[in-house]
Amino acid sequence: MKRVLIFSLAYYPKYIGGAEVAIKEITDRISDIEFHMVTLRFDSSLPKVEKIGNILVHRIGFSKKNPTMADLKAFPLHYNKAFFQFTAAIKALSLHSQYHYDGVWAMMAHATGIPAALFKLVKPHIPFILTLQEGDSPQQIEKQMRPLWFFFSRAFTSATIVQAISTFLGRWARARGFKGPLEIIPNAVDTKQFSYEYSVEELSQLKKTLRGKETDVYLITTSRLVHKNAIDDVLRALALLPPSIHFLVLGDGPDKKKLKQQAEQQGVGERVIWLDHVTHQDLPKYLHMADIFIRPSRSEGMGNSFIEAMAAGIPVIATQEGGITDFLFDAIRNPDSPTTGWAVDTNVPQQIAQAVKSILDNPEQVKKVTTTARALAFEKYDWNLIAADMQKKVFQRVL
Repeated sequence: MKRVLIFSLAYYPKYIGGAEVAIKEITDRISDIEFHMVTLRFDSSLPKVEKIGNILVHRIGFSKKNPTMADLKAFPLHYNKAFFQFTAAIKALSLHSQYHYDGVWAMMAHATGIPAALFKLVKPHIPFILTLQEGDSPQQIEKQMRPLWFFFSRAFTSATIVQAISTFLGRWARARGFKGPLEIIPNAVDTKQFSYEYSVEELSQLKKTLRGKETDVYLITTSRLVHKNAIDDVLRALALLPPSIHFLVLGDGPDKKKLKQQAEQQGVGERVIWLDHVTHQDLPKYLHMADIFIRPSRSEGMGNSFIEAMAAGIPVIATQEGGITDFLFDAIRNPDSPTTGWAVDTNVPQQIAQAVKSILDNPEQVKKVTTTARALAFEKYDWNLIAADMQKKVFQRVL
């Protein structure tokens, strides 16, 4: 059996995002490869070595018992990412002497490309798979990586194959000098989980827990609370909409306090419901209960949340930044494609408010668009399809 070592900054059971979900969903469906991983520990209550699904996880770095989000940004945990760029390569070489890996796989160039490139420098005969999952803009990432530019560039130029989750990120790989085989294989969602039909009673009961009226309209986002996800623009748009329209925010992040203050300043504080502890298992129920999904991203590598909303059958408002252009087609902006959502310009709250009004005023059009969007989610963004593509087009190709 072949062995592949994965580099990832974080992994289950804590601090997971789209990249970590992708790793687990893919590796759980591939039984003929033995996966290992080097990742950060953060929490000292987690074991240094643990089997999770089909991955033997090796944790390194500074840790603290049950750290909060604030702890992750304070000394010493704040320095984990910087040290990981080099200590992960050292750990990988040590593990290789024991397990003799047939390939290495880096999840996100700016996060783990450097340790994988350093490993490749010492072991040039071992294939190196680079996955581009970045959500921040390439310009921002490149600025951030300037101090380690030589090594960062090698993450692209020394890769055996690049898998990008969007055509946008695929173009970035070419711009950064990658000349080898490039596969565009997106992330996916558990379409069965997100398309599950809840009873009217269940959804009504959930709405009651939010203390809203039966006639209230709920916008919803599932977002990390950071600048790129533009929650601030939704709050500005909310101030332009009737008081019966509320905004459910499912997510946490460093901008939460600032966003709460903004909601109060704009007079919509009582109309925003902050739910940062909703499990991924409960998320589909909130999507089905809500009326409109919205995330007017300023940058986006792809965005699983949009596909989850499409699978749940609710209308989606988004920008067409980055990888969103692969699946969000607007009736006016993309007349040659089947309409799957409502597109707005970046940083224009007035367009968000107008899109909300358009959706609420045109139920028949909404039904058509959401049916098309759900079909797209099932046809292109199911984890079984994506895992099969990864196995055939990436792993089998290089191993």
